[in-house]
Formats: sequence, C-alpha cells, structure tokens
Amino acid sequence: MPTLHFKSPLTSLKKIKINISLKKKEKQLPIPPPPPKPIPRGLKVVDKYPLYEPFAHVVIVQNPKTGEYKYILDELQLDQLEKGVYDRILEILLAEIESPKEEILDPRKFFAEEAKKIVDKYRISLGWLPDVSWYKILYHAERDLVGFGKIDPLMRDPNIEDISCDGVNKPVYVWHRNYESIETNLQFPDDETLDNLVVKLVHMAGKHVSSAFPIVDASLPGKHRLAVAYRREITPFGTAFTIRKFREDPYSIIDLINIGTFSEEMAAYFWICLESRASIMVLGGTAAGKTTALNALACLIKPGSKIITIEETAELNLPHENWVSLIARQSYGLGGSGVGEVTLFDLVKTSMRHRPDIMIVGEVRGQEAYVLFQALATGHGGMCTMHAENLDSAVKRLTQKPMDISPAYIPLMNIVLSVRRVHLIKNNERKAFRRVITVNEIEDYEKYRAPCKWNPAKDLHVIDFDESTLLSSIAERQGISKETLLEELERRKNVLHWMRERNIRSYKDVAAIIAEYYARPKQIYDKILAGEEVKAVAASRNS
Repeated sequence: MPTLHFKSPLTSLKKIKINISLKKKEKQLPIPPPPPKPIPRGLKVVDKYPLYEPFAHVVIVQNPKTGEYKYILDELQLDQLEKGVYDRILEILLAEIESPKEEILDPRKFFAEEAKKIVDKYRISLGWLPDVSWYKILYHAERDLVGFGKIDPLMRDPNIEDISCDGVNKPVYVWHRNYESIETNLQFPDDETLDNLVVKLVHMAGKHVSSAFPIVDASLPGKHRLAVAYRREITPFGTAFTIRKFREDPYSIIDLINIGTFSEEMAAYFWICLESRASIMVLGGTAAGKTTALNALACLIKPGSKIITIEETAELNLPHENWVSLIARQSYGLGGSGVGEVTLFDLVKTSMRHRPDIMIVGEVRGQEAYVLFQALATGHGGMCTMHAENLDSAVKRLTQKPMDISPAYIPLMNIVLSVRRVHLIKNNERKAFRRVITVNEIEDYEKYRAPCKWNPAKDLHVIDFDESTLLSSIAERQGISKETLLEELERRKNVLHWMRERNIRSYKDVAAIIAEYYARPKQIYDKILAGEEVKAVAASRNS
C-alpha cells in the first residue's frame, strides 16, 4: 500500500464527528465468495463466519496436539494488474474527493458513493477490468482511506474485544470472546507499513504521534480505545499498538445477569442503593470488566439525575439525557511543560461547579481520588473504578500517595465490589467468565460487611442481607422498616427477571423500563404480575 498523504482533501473527514457503523452493509455486491484458503495441515476447523461478505471471512482453527487456537483471516486480495490500477485510482480519489460541507454520520457510505462516481469517470482510461476487479478495488480503497486499513476486517468482527500488535514481523493477536487470546495470520512486514497505519489511526483519533511524542492514548471513531508506542524509540521491535474495541451496543445489567456476572437479587440491591445516592467503587485487574460493570450499574440511576462522567478516554455510554461527559486532555507543550494539559484532577474539581447529583470517574489512580472523596463528603453521589485485586489492597492504595485519602474518609465509599475474570468448566470446556467475587459495605475504616459473595464451586452468588447495614440505614432514612425495604427489593428483582424472560436486554430498553418503574412503580409492577406488555410504553419513551 502506498504511503498515505494526510494533507489530501479527504483529511477533513477526520474533523467530522465520525460514527462509523461496522455492521455488514444491507446491499450485497454481486460477487461470488472467494475460494477458502487451504488450512495448514494438522489443524482442525472449529468455527468460521463472514466478516464482510464477500470480501472478508474468518476461520478459527485448533491444533489438536497443543489445543491452541489460531485466527485465520481470509480476505480478497488484489492481483498484480488490479494492484497497478488501485495505485493509480488511489491518487485520483485523494485528489478529487471533496470533503463534505455538512456533518455526515457515515463516512464509509459517503466515500463509497463519491468513489463510485469517480471510478465510473476514469474507468475506461485506466484500462479494461471485469466488474469483480472494480468491486475489489473499491473495497480496498474504502478500507485503506476511510476504514482502519489492514486491520479493518478485525474491527468488523463483533467477537473481538482487543487487537494487539507487538511490532514488525510479529503476528497480531486478538482477544476473542469465545477463544480468548489467540494469534492471527496477520502481520506487518516492515516498519513503513506499520508506521503508516499507526499514523493514520492516530490522526483519525485527532491526535499527533512522532519520535518526539511516541506515546499516545486516544479514542478512535466509534469510541475504540487506542494505545500506541511509536517506532523504536521505546520498543526495540518497532511500533506497537493495542486497540480495545468499544461495543456499539453496550452490555446492560440484564446482559450481565444473563452471563452470570451479577445475580438478579444483587442487581436489585444496587438499584435500591443507587436510588439513595450510595457511592460505589468497582475493583478489578486489567480486562476484568470494571468499566462494563460500571456502565451497566449506571443505567440503574434515577432518570433526571444530573450525571457527570470523567474519563481519560471516552468509554462510558449512558442512556440518561441529563449527562455531561468530560474527557482529560494531554499536554501539547514540549519538554514536559504541561502546557494545555487537562487532568482528571482538574475535571473532578470543575465538575463540582456543575452541581452533579452523581459523579462517575472512569478510573481513579491519583489526586482526583482526593477530590472525589471530598465530593462524597458534601453529599454528592459517586461511582468509580480502580485497579486493585480486593478491598484491602484498594484501601492501601487509597490511603497512600498520590491519592492520600484520610482513613476517616474511607467509609464515604459505601459499596465496593470486586470483579474478576475466572476460568470455569462449562459443557466440558474450560472458558473465561467475569464474575463479581464479593460485594463489601464499608461500615468504618477496616470494618467491612459482605452481604454478597460468589461461590466458585456452584458458580452462584450467595446473598445475606442480614449482613447489610446500608439497607438498614436506607430504611431508617426513608422512615420504613428493613423488611418493607426488602419487599421492595424483591419487587425490583421480579422486574429484572421479567425483562430477562422477555429478552429485553438493550441498555436503552432496559433504562426505559427502569425509568417507567421509577415514575409509576405500582402500575408497572401490577402490569408485570398480570403478564401485560410494558415494552410499548418504554418504546414510546425512547422515541
């Protein structure tokens, strides 16, 4: 692929609010699917599915001896004649495509329409090629100019969570939802090809990368998170990058109940607590599912509450209308001057002036934790995540520098839940799952209660609300008995169960039902008990 020049007219597409849809296009091109590549001998095919018909398919193979899986990407390639025409048409497209005058939601669709007009204009002068070849050329042009380049097929795969490249001539690895971390047959043959792709990705994110600034953390179009170590300045193997893919349809609380991360009773408990502005911290290691759990829990917040989210890169996606998203910004100064930098600490301080009902910090790791706890002390609700294995290690991190939280402030964080990626045997196969291991209520510094624990032997959550002092406190503030509050908790559990039975799982649909329950709890619950439909009410609310 030729080096892409980013000062072309197409460059302005980066400045548009891009919301790329990576789904398969509705209209199929009249091209027969390519013959599958021969699978290496000794490997067994365990799965195969299309990524983008008819241009890209994937085959998952397994080595029967070692049990290791491999991700085989099968993509239509250009032959020598097509490659020559492609190089010429690429220059023409870069020169002639004019940037749109208005905001567009789908750059791929815009590019496909404009590119087809230009190709039809120059098609005869470029030499005769069959229609199949032109479809292939247009696919590669779209992939390389407005798509994600060589990794574009991987970005189309909804089963992939992470894409990781460790350097030149090293296989790209992906984290697959069904097969975990597996090697692909995709790799970059030289520094120029890899560097060009990474520069393109960073520019798509609206950031800059160079030998002077070799580390980049940014959000790609579609909210995919990109981390880059550029060239051989800080890694001997060449440019390395990792993309954490953002789900277009985020997990809802119903999804997490269905996959066993939460139980219905536990979710109802959080629903009650969040209504009373209880503060919640989610703990876990890398890729344990902290942000996913935080996002799902945030959907239980009462509609109309003013929510401010504070993140380094945008990952949270809430259905609430009264929601402000604040994103940290790196410095654009030289020599570590910090000119123009906007830190999480700055954003948490600023958010206090917006009078939030609930403040959600994507991850606390520094001084912003101190301001967050100050906000909790003034009566604001708060939610956050933190890298820690368990509550004890979290408290140690909080009370030491740079967070430096006074032990007297620790009880301001009412609930701490630990999420972990565990391996369980299901259907005679050992697979990875995410589970809430413990839910702790902080009664006082070094005095905790655990109303919810996970039993790994039975893969069940054991609930004991007699241990919950928080529910007793909520009941006292509401002027009701704890038994009455537990009855309300049971009703909300039944609402969640009803949604599961009817497969209401989209985070927007779930949030709409929850909003209806907040507005008219008795009427909605009576409808649920009577088996009546509530989805229509929710749908009208969404519209």
